[in-house]
Amino acid sequence: MLVRAAAAAASSPGLLRRLWRGGGSGAAACFPLGRALLDVRGTEAGVFLQGLLTNDVTPLVAGDGAAGALYAHALNVQGRCLYDLILYRLHESPEEEPHILLECDSGVLDAIQKHLKLYKIRRKVNITPCLDLSLWAVVPGERAGDIASSLTKCADQALILTPDPRTEVMGWRLIAKKGANLSEIIPGSHIGNTEDYHRHRYKQGIPEGVKDLPPGVALPLESNLAYMNGISFTKGCYIGQELTARTYHMGVIRKRLLPVHFSTPLPKDSIPEGAEILTESGKSAGKFRAGGGELGIALLRLANINEPLCLNIAGDKVKLTASIPEWWPKPASK
Repeated sequence: MLVRAAAAAASSPGLLRRLWRGGGSGAAACFPLGRALLDVRGTEAGVFLQGLLTNDVTPLVAGDGAAGALYAHALNVQGRCLYDLILYRLHESPEEEPHILLECDSGVLDAIQKHLKLYKIRRKVNITPCLDLSLWAVVPGERAGDIASSLTKCADQALILTPDPRTEVMGWRLIAKKGANLSEIIPGSHIGNTEDYHRHRYKQGIPEGVKDLPPGVALPLESNLAYMNGISFTKGCYIGQELTARTYHMGVIRKRLLPVHFSTPLPKDSIPEGAEILTESGKSAGKFRAGGGELGIALLRLANINEPLCLNIAGDKVKLTASIPEWWPKPASK
């Protein structure tokens, strides 16, 4: 088996230790993810993906550097997000046939396959779903400084084990065979609740899946794709590039996805998609995307984020506050 070790993340255990306090005393919390995996392999797999995705796939395919994963979006021709993806390299050297795993929202697995096959044409690429693999998020606990050595010792039991490519606040991504014993792969870890994983995402303002990034609606730069290492502005042409590049070079991004905290826990499944968030004066400040409990993520106008805000739920106004995530670049630009 091939493993991408998490040595890169071990260089800053102090930051990782501060980020997660919900995992008890274990070295890490392992969260099962409701995400799907696609197997993409073939001699032209790299060239094929390069023309479809926002990020530069070439270094990943070539094996340049230690990174074994890459974050990217597939856009439509209007430059709006269709699918958020994490790519994982399975081949070990540039001489081997490219072999990539694509992580995606399981709810759009069929749609992504159709999208890829639409542009495949005659390229030498095979695309098949991976039904025998399980995907996990690994978020460090109190003993985060010990995780890297634990992962290295147990590396032979995981197919992929790599730092999350979006930001280090999200810990690691782990891919193993279905039914694998996580306590053997990461000694001292415990299985966390998937809802807690989403709460962690919301707290950090990390979008994931179609609820946070509605296909054909979300814009990549408003969705903080540049902050999450998900886009290259030097790679050349790809579908949807024109609007994205123009927006970036103009330097005007008036709205962004931000973490929000509600004054009272949200009722489950009672908030319509895209519910409007208002200022005290009743002016629209943005739209709610997704959430759970008292945490959520929303697309907000940056000019309004320091004002008192509220969300109308069944005639009641629920107050909320927005915040700038600590992991954003300082000063944030573009």
